[in-house]
Amino acid sequence: MSLHLVSVVNSTSLIHPGFSLMNFDGDVFLFGQKGWPKRACPTGVFNVRYKQGELKLRPVSFCNDSCYLPPLRCPAVTQLAPEKPESCETEQYFIHGGKTPNNELSDRLYIMSLESRGCNKKVTLQCVEKELVGDIPEARYGHTINMVYSHGKKACVLFGGRSYMPLGQRTTENWNSMTDCSPHVYLIDLDFGCCTSYTLQELTDGQSFHVSLSRKDSVYFLGGHSLASNSRPPRLFRLRVELLLGSPALSCEILPYGLSLTSAIVTRLGPDYEFVIVGGYTSDSRKRFECNTVVLDDSGIHIMTRETPEWTGEIRQSKTWFGGSMGEGSVLMGVPAEGGQALSESNNFYIVKLRQEEELGQTCSQESTDQEQEDSVPLEDSEEFYFNREPDELQDDDVDDDTYNEEDEEDESQTGYWVKCCLRCQVDINTWVPNYSTELNKPAMIFCSKGEEGHWVHALCMDLSEDLLVCLSQENTKYFCMDHMEVVQGLQTPPPVKLLPVKHPPMKNQHRKVPVKLKMSPAKKSFIRRLFE
Repeated sequence: MSLHLVSVVNSTSLIHPGFSLMNFDGDVFLFGQKGWPKRACPTGVFNVRYKQGELKLRPVSFCNDSCYLPPLRCPAVTQLAPEKPESCETEQYFIHGGKTPNNELSDRLYIMSLESRGCNKKVTLQCVEKELVGDIPEARYGHTINMVYSHGKKACVLFGGRSYMPLGQRTTENWNSMTDCSPHVYLIDLDFGCCTSYTLQELTDGQSFHVSLSRKDSVYFLGGHSLASNSRPPRLFRLRVELLLGSPALSCEILPYGLSLTSAIVTRLGPDYEFVIVGGYTSDSRKRFECNTVVLDDSGIHIMTRETPEWTGEIRQSKTWFGGSMGEGSVLMGVPAEGGQALSESNNFYIVKLRQEEELGQTCSQESTDQEQEDSVPLEDSEEFYFNREPDELQDDDVDDDTYNEEDEEDESQTGYWVKCCLRCQVDINTWVPNYSTELNKPAMIFCSKGEEGHWVHALCMDLSEDLLVCLSQENTKYFCMDHMEVVQGLQTPPPVKLLPVKHPPMKNQHRKVPVKLKMSPAKKSFIRRLFE
């Protein structure tokens, strides 16, 4: 076990207590940024890249059929992995509840999955909302959700958390006061979204920010905090769920040798059910520096003490810490920086490496936050952040050498923007600025038809006017760059023929009203004039 100080290259102010980490096939994604999403990343989900002691956040886009996902802190997150590695099922994450930047609680269930993976590691995610019916759990945060498998079926188990006081009891004085959710166990059917609430006599008090681990049909609850007694008793429960035909059967058992902890970080080591618990709190003012290894098997749960990393003085002296599991035996932890003037430098981050090259498994915990001490403190307004480049450019830069794929270079539409298109090409990714109004974050290109394959050239290098560039992009005509212009001089793109507009004579209105003219003699006109006078 080792501890490494890392530097966040960009947007460090977005990482704050209550965030969540997801791992899709080795790629780590951060969800639950501070404040509402900005234009640079409207989804609020970032790809976390760690390389050579630096941590970079890259914006991630959603597919077109995705729903809106607000930034939620302290939600319940669990992973649904395919039952068999060779299965065609997609890996999914379930996200329930959480707090929005406006301190509103969510009662919705979102499903996050990997939609596509393009060249240069550009990833597109899909987020859909699962409609819930039946005994819908109230809006909450600080709870847990786990997957259980029994008799060839699977379901979600939701338990614990905190919520606002009921509307009938909320007043101006206690409007932001929190209370423990009722100790009900909710079973959610993933096929139909049907929720069923169960009351077990062993679960008498509500608890939040606890740790939950699942294996097959059993879920284990460790620790947790109770607002009613303001305590962290060393609790350990085992919940067994049998998904029988007709009506599920739930049973709960109180086990000895529990742990007193809250807001701990849980990461899984390897394909076996071996977990490591890092961080957390044992009281409001005391952090938990111990580490434990938890093994789940057919005989039950086994908790053992584990070697701890050499915590730095900054970590030991800080009042709070927070973090999440990055998978593959790594944990990201943050502590408030001493004397940080700018808000972007208010936190320092460390990576705790437990084991190298391990697979990520299913974990669910309320990862280390300081929300227990700050329930009624509203969040500050989100500060604007800036990236050095546009989101699409960030996807193309800094590709890891160990994951380089030669096939990525074949897609000229994606990677050809920054290649040398001709001998006089002056386009550089670091110094390029838009020249045409049609350019957003990449230089405009035109296809040269010389040869069987052809090639792409920059419009700026070919000295194309904007009108000609627009014309060539709209018409299905051949174009040849300056290097091939002399070879195929006769095949140049002809200038567009301007057609004179056709003039149509106006049609005569057949029903036009003509004023009536009366023919009168001079004597009659004189008589009528004298009559009116």
